[in-house]
Amino acid sequence: MNILIKNFLLFISTIILLNSCVAVNVTTSSAKEKGIKEAISDGMIDAGINKEFLNHDINMFINIQIEVVEGRVLLTGSVKKPKHRLDAIKIAWKVLGVREVINEIDITEKGGIKQYLIDVKIKTQIRYKVLADKEVSSINYNFEVVNGNVYIIGIAENKKELKKLIAHINSIGGVLKVVSHAIMKNDPRRKKYQRKLQKK
Repeated sequence: MNILIKNFLLFISTIILLNSCVAVNVTTSSAKEKGIKEAISDGMIDAGINKEFLNHDINMFINIQIEVVEGRVLLTGSVKKPKHRLDAIKIAWKVLGVREVINEIDITEKGGIKQYLIDVKIKTQIRYKVLADKEVSSINYNFEVVNGNVYIIGIAENKKELKKLIAHINSIGGVLKVVSHAIMKNDPRRKKYQRKLQKK
């Protein structure tokens, strides 16, 4: 029994480590469409929201994932009550630099270790598929997977690239739904945000 537990913990650690390595790689090379200033600003927003979540409620910190791209905050994860979701949105808006909060938090009792492992597997497969496709700028996108649903945030070169990315994700077993919050490279909102940053 102890061997089984050890192997299980080793398996979990390996998956988490692999996921972390991918995340670090994406963060350090995210300057393709985002400048250094934007990357630093997003990192500070991410850290700020995480700190606020932790101070408010440990479960909020554990169960809600945060992705930030140019001040746009994507919240995903699962909570048990509508109030918990509302609290998370309000707290995220309090952090300096946030210019949009995208709410994709589920209110559900589903989840558990089995679903977590499925979601991590899907996320890892997405990264491998996208990295293998030279026609998709993988460093411009971040992903979260919750209960088989895939959420995308980032900056697309064009509609064709985004369509190809979504097709890759839909080809992965276990994916139930793909929701994109990516914006186009030439979106006017980006220029407005970049001008604001330059004034700082």
